Amino acid sequence: MLLKIDFESDIPIYMQIKNAILQGIAKGDLSPGENLPSVRQLAEDIGINMHTVNKAYNLLKNDGFLTIDRRKGAIINDKISSPTEEYKVLLEENLKSTIAEAICKGVSEGEFLTTCNNIFNTYKEGTKK
Repeated sequence: MLLKIDFESDIPIYMQIKNAILQGIAKGDLSPGENLPSVRQLAEDIGINMHTVNKAYNLLKNDGFLTIDRRKGAIINDKISSPTEEYKVLLEENLKSTIAEAICKGVSEGEFLTTCNNIFNTYKEGTKK
């Protein structure tokens, strides 16, 4: 698994790891049942603290994307749950902030929707692999 971590980013490293794994799942680069590197191995590969990787893995576990087994390690779940009402509320809140920022930066509605459609379709195609 290849992760690109930007150590200069304002986004915390654990969130960059979480986001990269989610994107890998959405694109089909990470398959259900696939093992991820151990916490220790990924931390060593990136050159970060094990607790940072552990935090990312636990967030993904709590969201239902990973199963963590002491013997087998972190595994991509084969059955990812349907969106809950709580998730939909959180999604809407996140989108409100993203849309507000885009409007403040002068992004047109058409540009925004085209970008969203392009990204969504990229991930949607990945799930068909």
